[in-house]
Amino acid sequence: MKKKIQHILKGREKQITKDETVLQPLPHIDFRFANPIIVLHHLKPKQIAAGGKLRIHPHPHRGFAPVTFQLQGEGYHKDSAGHNGIIKAGDVQWMFAGKGVLHSEGPTEELLKNGGTQELIQLWINAPKAHKWDEPFYQSATKDQQPHVLQQEGVNLRLASGEFDGKVGPLKSFTPLVSISGEVAKGKQVQFTATAGYWTVLYIAKGSIAVNQENIAEHNLIVFEKDNEEIVITANEDTQLLYLSAEPIDEPVAAKDNFVMNTIEEANQAIEDYKNGLFGTLEF
Repeated sequence: MKKKIQHILKGREKQITKDETVLQPLPHIDFRFANPIIVLHHLKPKQIAAGGKLRIHPHPHRGFAPVTFQLQGEGYHKDSAGHNGIIKAGDVQWMFAGKGVLHSEGPTEELLKNGGTQELIQLWINAPKAHKWDEPFYQSATKDQQPHVLQQEGVNLRLASGEFDGKVGPLKSFTPLVSISGEVAKGKQVQFTATAGYWTVLYIAKGSIAVNQENIAEHNLIVFEKDNEEIVITANEDTQLLYLSAEPIDEPVAAKDNFVMNTIEEANQAIEDYKNGLFGTLEF
């Protein structure tokens, strides 16, 4: 049976640094979390001038994974656990912060030197309590390493994590999470099948779609009911989207500053640990 729409959440502008503003449909005043999906930020297409120096200073995380889907341009990553990475359009990176890490991110040196367009979606994917204090790790997948799913002419959808359509995504998570990104051409219809009981959301990065006889424009996040399995979409125009379906983590969430823990005391302790230098240093 088809899933009903529970919420349509419009992305609102949120300033995350002095120089960076993103669209944030999650968390939202009408709906907080689809745990383990805690945050969704969309950096809309941004023109980087040649010779620019825009880069986010090292900042701490603990207890979850920032996951970046690069839509345009090139993304740089470096962290205090010794990981480095570069992702290009269509690539995905998954940095698990675990017990604590500092990281820096932003356009690559190449993009800063030559200029270009930067666009990305970043998710905060929660980890269960049993793994919040694990060692940090980093993984990434190029566009070509992500298997195509729901293949038909005019549909270019790639599986980054989880099992879907008989394929397995290259990126691993602590709890089951299906993540699919890509493009659907105008007039094409696609049917997603989700596991009943999972949180399932769909973000429209560009374009518009029809779902359950309702037209939904870009920059909206659709949150579906947990019951039932089928989601049928039709692209009203050429559309770029991100589909996520995850097994719920039924634990308390205390998200504060750059940390996602189970209690506010743990989140406050993370803030104090950072202030006291326990996250180390990072040259960037």
